[in-house]
Amino acid sequence: MVITDFLEKNARLHPTEIALTEINPALQLDRAVTWREYSLVESSPGGRYRRELSWKDFDIRANRFANLLLSRGVRKGDKVAILLMNCIEWLPIYFSILKSGALAVPMNYRFTAEEIQYCAELADVSVLVFGPEFIGRVEQSVPKLQNIRHMFYVGSDTPAYADNYESYVGFCSSIAPAVELTEEDDAAIYFSSGTTGFPKAILHVHRALVSSCLTEQNHHGQQRGDVFLCIPPLYHTGAKMHWFGSLLSCSRAVLLKGVKPEWILRAVSDEQVTIVWLLVPWAQDILDAIERGDINLADYKLDQWRLMHIGAQPVPPSLIKRWKEVFPHHQYDTNYGLSESIGPGCVHLGVENIDHVGAIGKAGYLWETKVVDGDGHEIPNGSGEVGELCVKGPGVMKCYYKNDAATEEILHDEWLSTGDMARVDADGFIYLVDRKKDVIISGGENIYPVQIEDFLRANEHIKDVAVIGLPDKRLGEIAAAIVELKPGASCTEEELMEFCTGLPRYKRPRKIILAPVPRNATGKIEKPKLREIYCGGRLVEEQTTR
Repeated sequence: MVITDFLEKNARLHPTEIALTEINPALQLDRAVTWREYSLVESSPGGRYRRELSWKDFDIRANRFANLLLSRGVRKGDKVAILLMNCIEWLPIYFSILKSGALAVPMNYRFTAEEIQYCAELADVSVLVFGPEFIGRVEQSVPKLQNIRHMFYVGSDTPAYADNYESYVGFCSSIAPAVELTEEDDAAIYFSSGTTGFPKAILHVHRALVSSCLTEQNHHGQQRGDVFLCIPPLYHTGAKMHWFGSLLSCSRAVLLKGVKPEWILRAVSDEQVTIVWLLVPWAQDILDAIERGDINLADYKLDQWRLMHIGAQPVPPSLIKRWKEVFPHHQYDTNYGLSESIGPGCVHLGVENIDHVGAIGKAGYLWETKVVDGDGHEIPNGSGEVGELCVKGPGVMKCYYKNDAATEEILHDEWLSTGDMARVDADGFIYLVDRKKDVIISGGENIYPVQIEDFLRANEHIKDVAVIGLPDKRLGEIAAAIVELKPGASCTEEELMEFCTGLPRYKRPRKIILAPVPRNATGKIEKPKLREIYCGGRLVEEQTTR
């Protein structure tokens, strides 16, 4: 079985039931019209405030674009990139690519033109599907790419160099293409990056996608009556693999375009959402808005909301304590995973283990875990010793695409070395201690220190620079740049902040510290020493999961 079989089954058994609902609260609305009434009317130029797609229409659209790709010469094993913000077209396009036998290549919507070009070349992308938010970046990057044969644009006012998705897809056959797929066929390439800057390409087979469905549904018990609120970006394994639980259970998902607390609670209330996956900042914002009196919970219907779970970054236990005080009837789970392990679920806390908040949990459904010392020997539970967390299961990546050396570094006899340091208590619960890698996770997004360091080193006043993560109550971590100036140089922290406006906003350091940058005898920056100085040796204030 491959993952497209689940979609076809839902379309066959429950064709008229709604699969996806897209809500865009940011559209300019007539204040006299209520939220619920808005689901029935057209808004002004931005399009509809609320859009829906049934399982049958979902499958039909997937079949049509798959057939369009095949008509343009796409063949099994080709790579098709998706560069879209969350929208109701995203998942049908993803499944179209899989049905055609090609590999889906989701791209981070924060990629710069340079990163788009790099990742497209790395993954051998030959077709690009993109939206209006990316026109400028695509125009900068794609002319440099020799392998791009076709581009499809999702939106109005199509650029001259691309074909309009809607204009073509409606004329293609709605019958599923006759492409034979197996669980061991290559399915998708996701991107991950460490401290070296540009991402690696992570190759997954269809078996991994299917396993993520089974793991997610086992952990969170989705049934047909559930409604999942999906807010994080679908390019990331986390959001999509949590949605896979809805796919397996044939239950509805709501794609909310926006993260304001009142938008989240209104969506939960009016769409009768039962499951919400949040990032730490969004949960923090909701609680803060309630405490300030900006939100009155009596204005919303929330009794049906049964589960809130968090992943993608460290979760302060104090946050969950506050959450349970406000929402005592909620089940809570935390999820740990890597793109190399097909996203969340290789480790999870479990809703029955709320008394162990602070741990990331135990091995997830279909997964095994172990913590090993520097010689690769497994560390006994309850020893207190810290080692590297390793995971094994059907969702482990096939390889880093076109990078055998990097693959060999982290894959050993089907075990994936996560790069995260952990300890295991006597009851088998895993606690993260630190990360071997220096990637900073801020608000659920990875920030790569080397890119910031290289940018800052271009400043004529700077002798040396090191970027580390500092604890932050809302975002989990923020990027801080420790800057050592050249002798006699005169430059203020404010001037360096201004200099950093040349970086994309999410990569800019939130804090500049003028201080010496220590290096060891081999010339390497001693980041553990910097963490000890500036955050007491702890990566975050209260570490649990990412």
